[in-house]
Parts: sequence; structure tokens; C-alpha cells
Amino acid sequence: MSGPMFGADSATALWDDEPVEGAFTLSDEGVVGRVARPWLFGFAGGAADAPAMLVLAGGGYTQLMVEREGVAVARWLNTLGIHAYVLVHRFPTTDTGPLASRADAIRAMAMIRAVGHGAVGVVGLSSGGHLAACLLAEGAEVARPDVAVIGYAPISTNAAGRTIVADKPPLPPVEKQAMYDLLQPDAQLADAPPPTFIVYAGNDPVVPVANAYRLKDAIVAKGGAPDLHIFADAPHGFALDTPDLPVSLWPLLCAAWLRQTGFAPDS
Repeated sequence: MSGPMFGADSATALWDDEPVEGAFTLSDEGVVGRVARPWLFGFAGGAADAPAMLVLAGGGYTQLMVEREGVAVARWLNTLGIHAYVLVHRFPTTDTGPLASRADAIRAMAMIRAVGHGAVGVVGLSSGGHLAACLLAEGAEVARPDVAVIGYAPISTNAAGRTIVADKPPLPPVEKQAMYDLLQPDAQLADAPPPTFIVYAGNDPVVPVANAYRLKDAIVAKGGAPDLHIFADAPHGFALDTPDLPVSLWPLLCAAWLRQTGFAPDS
């Protein structure tokens, strides 16, 4: 291999010294499938001590939309003067157990902080948003981000007893359902949550908008002041490339918010 995958500036294994070859499968569409060994891909966005964000793509904890919800987000953050690190994490399976994804995210945050960035945040979309919210919960304080951006994430409506869809069956594989039962960020939020930007579609057919309100209410109850944006009509997985709809403006709103919080450099 002539250089890091995805056009990244750096590539680092999370838990071993093995090469990236064979660590995970990648389709021509930029979707990661099976993950045997997690990796972190860095995209430089400014001075060495500029702020950085961990980027967590979605994919329902069975795959990762790493190009569309990972690399594209990293490149956007770079335009704001922010370093970005895209995580290819393991999934909850029989081999890994229900908490492997969270363990990988916590490890990645520690590795990013060790680089020496001025501040470190997290951005997650869809299942990546659930994983990002898990870093705001009790038990993950060591990985607490300075800011969080969470989009269309299943915060807790996949957990047993908390579903919105009546009689919703358990999600396969069993380890994935166990993870959602164990990790309910809104019910487990740690005190004094960091500034959080939340963006959802009101008519999302995949992730009920109730997740947005659950997370917002939990943050407020713990003393935070979330920036909540609900777009009435948008598809699930709107990411950064949903043109001709109002939701396509959310990155502009988020960029202004990141500057307002003092996280992103002034343009």
C-alpha cells in the first residue's frame, strides 16, 4: 500500500501493531463490512495544536458508511480548521461482545488527546451518533469530549421497554440488541454535559425523532444547553449531501455553532 486509505494523512491501529491489510472489508461504495481490527484515520485540518474531532459514521452497527458519513465529514471539518479522525470500529457480534464499539471509541479518544490538540470533540451520525452520545454517559468520563455533534441517532428507542414502535422485535444479532439495552445515553448521561449540537428529521422513518427530544431533555436535566435542530422533512441519513432541501443547511448552522462555542477557529 502506497499510503493511508481514504486519502488520510495518518492511519493507526487501535489495539495492535498489525498492518491494515485484512483489518476490515471495504466495498467500492466506501462501505466497511466485517471489522476484525479497528483503525483510526487522521485528516489534518490546521496547525498541530488546532482542535480535533473524532468522526463516527453510521451503518446500524453492522457496517460503516465510512466514505459518506466519515471521510466526507472529516473533509468538511478540515475546511473549518479542525483536525478529524475517522474511526473504523468493531461491531457487536458473538466474537466481540456487546461493548466493543464503545471500547474502540474510548480508545480512539485517548489516542487523539495524546496527539496534543487544543480540544477534542466528537461528531456521530446515525448509529455513530448513538456511539458519540455514549461518550457523554457515565462510565465513559475518560473519553468525555469538549463538544459533541449528534445527528439522526437511535439514542434509546431500540432499548427493550423504551421503543416507540409497538411490539418492535429485538434487533439481530443478539449482541447488538444487548448493546442497545446496556447503553442508553439519555438515561445514563454524566453530569455537566459538554456543548452539544443535535440535528434530526422530524419525519425520519428509521430513527424516531423522539430520540432527539430524549437526548435534549437529558442534557438540560444535567445542566447543559443543547442546540437542537429538527427539520420537518428530510430522509434518514441526510449526511452532507442532501441537496435542494432545507436540511442541507445544517452544516452551516453547525459551523456557526462550533465557532460560537469557541471550539472552531474564527474564519
